[in-house]
Amino acid sequence: MLKAVILDNQAVARNLLSSVLTTGGHEIVGDGNTSPAVLARIVKLKPQIVCVDIGETNQEGLTLLDTLRSELPKALIFLVSAKIDAPTLQAAQERGVQGFIVKPFNSVAVLASIRNTIIRIAKQQASKPTDAAVDIASDTASNAASDAVTSSVTSPVPNADSQDSAKKG
Repeated sequence: MLKAVILDNQAVARNLLSSVLTTGGHEIVGDGNTSPAVLARIVKLKPQIVCVDIGETNQEGLTLLDTLRSELPKALIFLVSAKIDAPTLQAAQERGVQGFIVKPFNSVAVLASIRNTIIRIAKQQASKPTDAAVDIASDTASNAASDAVTSSVTSPVPNADSQDSAKKG
């Protein structure tokens, strides 16, 4: 189980994403808007996953990503947005964002995005030569990959077919 925080200025979005992550076996240790006071509180929680909606892709939003990366160097940062275009993707990746979650939320897609990102990073770290200085993301990614695989086995995610049949019935 990975510790996660959700930063979004919309309470409804935070609650929906929290529900999806909790169902997927993650522990929500904090959530809130993107104000400086909330960021200071979130940093103290030392989450392994940060899901953040920066709002408009402007200098303020990009600065928020820089702040998160510098304050939480071991955390996996996921950009949450309804609009993810090529310039946004590039700017976010340049600032250390490892994954993307698209609104409106689809629980299967959200959990798959997180799981696939964790596994991708773990594989990248495993292929690098062993060096004591290269363990910033290694520990988190390795533990996260192990936890993601374990949680996907022990805590199955409802698939789209079962959701559709529940709606029809």
